[in-house]
Amino acid sequence: MNSAASKGFTLIEALVALLVLSIGMLGVAAMQLNALQGAHAAYQRSIASLAAQDAQERLWAEMARQGGLACPDEGVVNGTGEGWDAQWSPFLPGLGSSPVGPPDECEFIISITWDEKRFEEGGGESFSYIVRLPGEVSP
Repeated sequence: MNSAASKGFTLIEALVALLVLSIGMLGVAAMQLNALQGAHAAYQRSIASLAAQDAQERLWAEMARQGGLACPDEGVVNGTGEGWDAQWSPFLPGLGSSPVGPPDECEFIISITWDEKRFEEGGGESFSYIVRLPGEVSP
């Protein structure tokens, strides 16, 4: 049953199978790239969360240093004294240097912003964190 017309049939089957396999491998490579981008974005968001918690701890520490229930000033974190931005900028490229907004009855909005250029959209990412301290706003 080996005629001249059917001798090349197995070669065509092998080439088609190779084509299907290569398309599948390209799909797997694209999924791997998306997984790596997602893991990097999750890493940066967790660093932003830690930076926001650090800003909150600095506010609590300033409140304790003042020795009472006086609401601290946002300059404790935003100022250059302790170097909050210098501490976190190696981990988040383009980190904003003034994360803590002015208090509204001792409630602070901590906004961490950074640049993200690995994704197609490019541009800035942000993470907001709200903290309410038990202090009183000084007159």
